[in-house]
Amino acid sequence: MRTPVIAANWKMNLTIDEAVTLAQKITTSTADIADKEIILFPSFLQIPAVSDIIKNTNIGLGGQNVYFEGIGAYTGEIAGYQLKDAGCTHVLIGHSERRHYFHEDYETVNKKILQALACNLKVMLCVGESLEERENGVTEMVVVDELESAFQDVGINKLQELYIAYEPIWAIGTGKTATPKDANHVHKIIRKTLTRIFNEEAAGQMRILYGGSVKPDNIKSLMQQEDIDGALVGGASLLLESFLSLVNYNR
Repeated sequence: MRTPVIAANWKMNLTIDEAVTLAQKITTSTADIADKEIILFPSFLQIPAVSDIIKNTNIGLGGQNVYFEGIGAYTGEIAGYQLKDAGCTHVLIGHSERRHYFHEDYETVNKKILQALACNLKVMLCVGESLEERENGVTEMVVVDELESAFQDVGINKLQELYIAYEPIWAIGTGKTATPKDANHVHKIIRKTLTRIFNEEAAGQMRILYGGSVKPDNIKSLMQQEDIDGALVGGASLLLESFLSLVNYNR
């Protein structure tokens, strides 16, 4: 059995005080939940304050990005060791907004993964196709290419530190969601690709999350699918009530 994961990507939202208040409420409201893994991805400035709130709880804390060099003169970047020092256990890499707005390519994503793993951070890798790619019928090709390039030089012994988040770009922040059947189909492709890159046992243990306009009214049908192991949530994670509905989808 793969433990379900509900992860909150707060993106460039909330003040520090707002992030602290939300983290406090989430921590209190999920204290008795042992059947799921919860991870919060605040903005960089919020990380130390949120870390103080969730310390000694079952909630993970992640950075939304990391640089691929360990240390040095890289103005404006964040190193893996700095995320660890601030209390992070996880990091988000390859989100479509990073690929699209900041032109992160396959090589960049791979180098970031290797650096994060070297810093003992757990990596949530995002993959997914654009609307044009979907309409052209190349979803599988895009996702497979993203996976193969991302996992270059990643040893099988590191797989327990990795998660995949399938986020179709056309569904992020648009209100559109892949049908549970369509989403599960891509998740199966991801697991099949992981089997080829690594092995069947490793692929079977990997948690693959769905992201893209996940809401309380569609989370249950998504989570009923065989190969969907959780959700990476954007807008719905900014409000306590909706995020708790996602966490408690099976209650």
